[in-house]
Amino acid sequence: MAVQKSKKTRSRRGMRRSHDSLSGPTLNVDQTTGETHRRHHVTADGFYRGKKVVETGSDD
Repeated sequence: MAVQKSKKTRSRRGMRRSHDSLSGPTLNVDQTTGETHRRHHVTADGFYRGKKVVETGSDD
């Protein structure tokens, strides 16, 4: 079994953990509707990059 030669310091532990934090989803505003949505995802209205790509039930 591997055993370390010396104890890792609080600084080294913190440096290792510095990349472990989670970030929130990146949001974007649609060009046409002005609706906020997740990047690279279709909006609730069915628009993607300013174009209608999905027919939704609330369409007229």
